[in-house]
Amino acid sequence: MTIEQDVKNWLADEGVFREKAADENADFHFVIEFPKDNVMDVVKPKEKDVIVIGCATQVAPEHISLMQNASPQEKNKFLFDVSTNLNLFLVDYELKVDQDILQQYVVTDNIYEDGLTKDALFKTIKRVFKAKLHCIMLLNYDFGNLNNNNSKPHNENSMFV
Repeated sequence: MTIEQDVKNWLADEGVFREKAADENADFHFVIEFPKDNVMDVVKPKEKDVIVIGCATQVAPEHISLMQNASPQEKNKFLFDVSTNLNLFLVDYELKVDQDILQQYVVTDNIYEDGLTKDALFKTIKRVFKAKLHCIMLLNYDFGNLNNNNSKPHNENSMFV
């Protein structure tokens, strides 16, 4: 069996496989839902011996508005806290920041082919999700918990599409 088939089978067995995405830069690109309603990507870039697990999150407009009203010190402390905390998860991340306001963030982690097992895959998926969730908790702690469904940070679009 190929790596692609193994990974797809593992994802399907656990009920998280959603679809295969067209991606000319990848040997395979799977969109998954882990946990339910949280979109993530599992990608094997072309000619690489690595699987990338990633999750992109767009910050809710209501949180952006609250950050705009925060002091420069509060904004800087928040961005520092996000970076510091994400580093504790031992993941890679990219923060899209405009005028000291977090707009979007992408959390990723890699598994090299020689370490690829179902256990390693799901531990990595969980770590990426927990890192993303931690950012949401920091947003809620520093700028208020938004209770309606339309104002939660969301990621309707997958990371690479």
